[in-house]
Amino acid sequence: MAPDPNSNGGSGSGRGTSNEASVKVPAKDAKKKDDKKDEDLSDEDLALKQQLELYVERVQDPDPGLQKIALESMRQEIRTSTSSMTSVPKPLKFLRPHYGTLKTYYETMEDSELKKYLADILSVLALTMSAEGERESLKYRLLGSEGDIGSWGHEYVRNLAGEIAQEYAKRQSEEAPIDDLMELVQQIVAFHMKHNAEPEAVDLLMEVEDLDLLVEHVDSTNFRRTCLYLTSSARYLPGPDDMLVLDIAYMIYLKFEEYPNALQIALFLDNLQYVRQVFTSCDDFLRKKQFCYILARHGVCFELDEEMAADEIDRESLQDIINNTRLNEGYLTLARDIEVMEAKTPEDIYKAHLLDGRASAGASVDSARQNLAATFVNAFVNAGFGQDKLMTVPTDASSGGSSGNWLFKNKEHGKTSAAASLGMILLWDVDSGLAQLDKYFHSNDNHVIAGALLGVGIVNSSIKNDCDPALALLGDYVDREDPSIRIGAIMGLGITYAGTQNETLRHKLSPILNDAKAPLDVIAFTAISLGLIYVGSCNEEVAQAIILALMERSDAEFGEPLTRLLPLSLGLLYLGKQESVEATAEVSKTFDEKIRKHCDMVLLSCAYAGTGNVLKVQNLLGHCSQHLEKGETHQGPAVLGIAMVAMAEELGLEMAIRSLEHLLQYGEQNIRRAVPLALGLLCISNPKVNVMDTLSRLSHDTDSEVAMAAVISLGLIGAGTNNARIAGMLRNLSSYYYKDASLLFCVRIAQGLVHLGKGLLTLNPYHSDRFLLSPTALAGITTMLHACLDMKAIILGKYHYVLYFLVLAMQPRMLMTVDENLKPLSVPVRVGQAVDVVGQAGRLKTITGFQTHSTPVLLAAGDRAELATEKYVPLSPILEGFVILEENPEYREDN
Repeated sequence: MAPDPNSNGGSGSGRGTSNEASVKVPAKDAKKKDDKKDEDLSDEDLALKQQLELYVERVQDPDPGLQKIALESMRQEIRTSTSSMTSVPKPLKFLRPHYGTLKTYYETMEDSELKKYLADILSVLALTMSAEGERESLKYRLLGSEGDIGSWGHEYVRNLAGEIAQEYAKRQSEEAPIDDLMELVQQIVAFHMKHNAEPEAVDLLMEVEDLDLLVEHVDSTNFRRTCLYLTSSARYLPGPDDMLVLDIAYMIYLKFEEYPNALQIALFLDNLQYVRQVFTSCDDFLRKKQFCYILARHGVCFELDEEMAADEIDRESLQDIINNTRLNEGYLTLARDIEVMEAKTPEDIYKAHLLDGRASAGASVDSARQNLAATFVNAFVNAGFGQDKLMTVPTDASSGGSSGNWLFKNKEHGKTSAAASLGMILLWDVDSGLAQLDKYFHSNDNHVIAGALLGVGIVNSSIKNDCDPALALLGDYVDREDPSIRIGAIMGLGITYAGTQNETLRHKLSPILNDAKAPLDVIAFTAISLGLIYVGSCNEEVAQAIILALMERSDAEFGEPLTRLLPLSLGLLYLGKQESVEATAEVSKTFDEKIRKHCDMVLLSCAYAGTGNVLKVQNLLGHCSQHLEKGETHQGPAVLGIAMVAMAEELGLEMAIRSLEHLLQYGEQNIRRAVPLALGLLCISNPKVNVMDTLSRLSHDTDSEVAMAAVISLGLIGAGTNNARIAGMLRNLSSYYYKDASLLFCVRIAQGLVHLGKGLLTLNPYHSDRFLLSPTALAGITTMLHACLDMKAIILGKYHYVLYFLVLAMQPRMLMTVDENLKPLSVPVRVGQAVDVVGQAGRLKTITGFQTHSTPVLLAAGDRAELATEKYVPLSPILEGFVILEENPEYREDN
């Protein structure tokens, strides 16, 4: 124990020099100090101390009877002593000086029951006495009796677990047997699981690499907490451990019939076998409908068969949900409920009347660039509402159809975006959309036809249809002469069939990649469409075709801005697939040196997107720290890569934001141009104030490319939030840049994004409480961001329609509760900021600062909802998107 602070004072010895005193005092006072210490003790403590010293003497008595009584009594004292968490229990404190004597005596004893008894006591004493790294507590535990370890208390068990982990690591390296350790582990895990210490049980099993034990020990009271801890810790584990942990969680969920949770893990692992298993294990038809909603939200292409749903009519109704056929209906129900059906014009968004005089004076000119901006704003704001004031106004015979009027207020390629914007306005409404786009197919202007083809693709985005109208309509146009028509059809197919791995399209599009006569832009868009259709599939044939196309490019073509889409399309094939990219990455080392590094960065950042892999982030940061002489382009994708990898969880995200701040201060110009886009991706549809301020600062940067990227990113972080602060910033920017057509165009695009779907849509690729990442959504955003790395040539050039790739990430940010017949059902829900309750004891509140609304409701980033009524039971543990409610049989109306 620490020496008594009072014992070293005026004891008459410190009379000489201070030096002398400090040497002499302890020597003279040793005896006194001991007495003094005894005097400080209360009477009962003193009695206990003498009692224990007596026991220690008796233990060493030759008479086994006396020994046994002494050991029993000592054991009794230790077990019954309770202590606060801050102090050592008294018996342990008084037995400290005798630890050595007991140890030496133990060595001399004959093997007997008594010897084991003493070993137990030594094991407990070692808790406070053992030297660092000696692991004596474990040593004596293994020598002791096979008793119940829990009876010695939590702290002892916890200490043992720690020593087991060290001992296990040591034995593994020496390849020594570990059976005795594993028996102890069994006991400890059982103890932890009974005493609400699930995280500690999981940690111990991870250390000794035997997580399968968990499945036997979980029960209906603790499996939820256990699985929550497993799934959350998976983010921080290196591969392949993370997958193993999720596998165990999946098995536990299946064992307790928590199918929706099991399904989410199956989707996280991207394991379609597991998804099948969830469907076949569950017999409840209503629950299967809920699974289908989860699959539809994630954007997986999944075909049900007889095993998963025996009845044909049932199967069709389930497949309809997976195909998202009801998405538009639900979205419009939400819009009616919130009363935002009224169409908005671009002027309603610009709110020019709120600005001072000077800006609005320049804005009245009807330039093609301004009209093009208005086209996009109109498309983004009215997305999915089926009506607007520019494109869908009823035709007036005298004016010859006003949507035609708006079309022809745009120049050549501007007409493509204008015609396609009709697809955006009729988003997800396939029948009506195809009917209204039909009129443009008869146009004699190729740009209009191209726009109509792209529009067909946009209408069908994330909707799957048995009769494949998009393929039927667009297929014939893929091989036309005119490049803009080809691009419209190819891009339309890419958007419609993203993530479906459609073989027909592979056979149709692959030949274009190696067609020597095809222009570069057609090849680039073909590659991207193939990348989207086969996103995350690691498909070798597609990879081969794209690699060949890259190898056949001439030196001059490597300088073209659109060439950067080729490596990206290759990366999309491996999106989030980690090591699977390595073979292709090796091949990329043989490319032309102009694109080799660029290709490396893109492949790396796509393959580890959404994994939060710290080593990859470091690697990418390393590439950003280099000072480049020649005009290499790989640093832009590396910066975006940092954001793609780090967006997986909050902690990594905050760290990435800070690293990007450093890059802004010390990085080269081409890095500074990419940083705002990376920030936009990290906080997409989630306007964090610190990022908003950084982007606001950068939007006035002297380098116009940095300013443009910052402005577009302001639109991305505010996408679909109607954030008033960002809207105000953008209004001020529109008056600041009113003479600079290019920057003004970017400001307008950003204004359209902030009011996306009048504030009902989100671009965030994460859903289900930020657990799942939708691959098609991320692919769409990434494609658009890579295009923004070359603003002037692509977005401000004639390929502005790459902005429509964002449609892949657009989803209503709603909670829509429906009854058993899938009709909207309004119930009260509490919506508040989500709270992380992983590994905490008790039944905790999962949301804070909530307000109660009745459904349907909007959910902002980081919001979580819970039902505020006992009358219904939700069939999904996470209230997001469409949730089916069942009536609670135990509910009684209070009179």
